[in-house]
Amino acid sequence: MRRAAGRRRSAWLSSTAFILYALVLGVVLGHTFPAETSPRAYETFRFLSKAFINLIKMLVVPLILTTIIVGIGKTGDIKAVGRMGVKALIYFEVATTIALLIGLAFAHLVRPGIGLTLPPSGETLAKPKGLVETLLHLFPSNPVDAMARQDILQIVIFATLLGVAAAHVGAKAAPFLSFVDSSVAVLFQLTDYVMSLTPLGVFGAMAGAVSHHGIQVLGSYTKLVGSLYAALVVFALIVLVPALKLARVPVFAFFQAIREPFLIAFSTASSEAALPRALERIVQFGVPRSVAGFVLPAGYSFNLDGSTLYIVLATLTIAQAAGRDLSLVEQIVMLLTFMATTKGVAAVPRASLVIISAGCASFGLPGEAGVAMILAVDELMDMARTSINLAGNCVAAVVVARWEGVFGTEKNNAPPQDGDGATC
Repeated sequence: MRRAAGRRRSAWLSSTAFILYALVLGVVLGHTFPAETSPRAYETFRFLSKAFINLIKMLVVPLILTTIIVGIGKTGDIKAVGRMGVKALIYFEVATTIALLIGLAFAHLVRPGIGLTLPPSGETLAKPKGLVETLLHLFPSNPVDAMARQDILQIVIFATLLGVAAAHVGAKAAPFLSFVDSSVAVLFQLTDYVMSLTPLGVFGAMAGAVSHHGIQVLGSYTKLVGSLYAALVVFALIVLVPALKLARVPVFAFFQAIREPFLIAFSTASSEAALPRALERIVQFGVPRSVAGFVLPAGYSFNLDGSTLYIVLATLTIAQAAGRDLSLVEQIVMLLTFMATTKGVAAVPRASLVIISAGCASFGLPGEAGVAMILAVDELMDMARTSINLAGNCVAAVVVARWEGVFGTEKNNAPPQDGDGATC
């Protein structure tokens, strides 16, 4: 009995529990102190959120750089890197295609745009990159500049090339790899320090969002917000769970392992905020660092499952609000367009809104007014799609590791078996 009571106490006082407490408290205080009447409280909420996210961003670049270099450099198998990259891209493409189809299906079934009105808007968004610009973006001209801008795709490519070079050099690269490997250990420890502040960051993010937008804003957008959340749940059930089953990975243990980074992604609506902890947790779960360090960062450019689903759902919502019925051919072309334009846009501020605006312009829809219409609840929807982006990339890392036959092969890194709980 004493042992069971101790377990209950530890569960109530776990890091995940404190994050949930922070979420609830953020909703309550955000509603109690709206931004219009309590600007100081709102600024305090924003300070806590921004300060936490800035600390996380401090870790993202060095973590990605060092884990990829060590992972690839220590394997010594350059062919394995290329093979892993191809397998990751295959999985990414299948997952994002299914996400697009689910978003399209929910847009037709729920028709969330019916009843919404398009307001006038003078907002301008950055132009999306064309095909040539996107391809050129794969080649970093200045890795230091890419790190300063936190351009994850270019950092991944630079780190991969550096790791391949270290693997090719062989024994001469041992001191370099030893230094980078030590850096990884230090950075993971620093991550633990920063993550101890997670409840404060989560509280600030949630309280700020509720204080700024208010709970009442959800009234006229219930169908849109509800359809997105429902579609993301369906995506998880028909893509993520079967993928884990095919990879022979215990589903419950997996989601238990990523629950903390998942909640961070949901509450902060920031992939960067959750990436360091996700990387740590997925490595503890059994994915080798060489795979996790490559697949997770690459996924933020090529496997934005939640954002991809949201983009097609939001675009068709705008079409419905404008009274425009797109033909079957137009919808197929739209899916193909989004399949291409959603790649490599993670570094673009408010990337989903950029793609939606560009897609609307391509099909004669009021993109500027449409973006203004969904902007009121975009932050709330961003929380859901960001958390699914994170979960999808964690699943991708597990699938690729199993596909490569290296899942659970690292020393002191055995994965849980079916029926086991997560140990991390």
